[in-house]
Amino acid sequence: MTMPCKLVNESQAPVRFHDVGISAGFPSPAQDYEEPRLHLNDLLVKNPDATFVTKANGDSMTGAGIHDGDMLVVDRGLINYKDKVVIACINGEFTVKRYKIERGRPVLKPQNPKHSDIHFTEYDEITVWGVVTSVIHPV
Repeated sequence: MTMPCKLVNESQAPVRFHDVGISAGFPSPAQDYEEPRLHLNDLLVKNPDATFVTKANGDSMTGAGIHDGDMLVVDRGLINYKDKVVIACINGEFTVKRYKIERGRPVLKPQNPKHSDIHFTEYDEITVWGVVTSVIHPV
């Protein structure tokens, strides 16, 4: 897991934003209009002081749309973890899983049937680092 970092350097210019649907069929004639600008922070970050980006490794979360190499936007300020995809530190090891409560106890669930749930004992040390709020998936 990488160290916390800012999503976008504030000094960088915003990207162009085309607020029209892009045809996946026959293209429509071009329209003349001024292109508004969009800061990716405005789109992806609700709580800038508590947000960081990290990179996913492995295939345990493919069912949640998270693939090996995806960038995860994580908000450390969110405290409602139930049913959310979270970054957790378990006995010093980082993982990304869905946080569930079963029989009154927390369970971290992968979203790929090839992987097993993570159940805890009283001797395990678990810290939830934050909730994944967006996934940046390269094409």
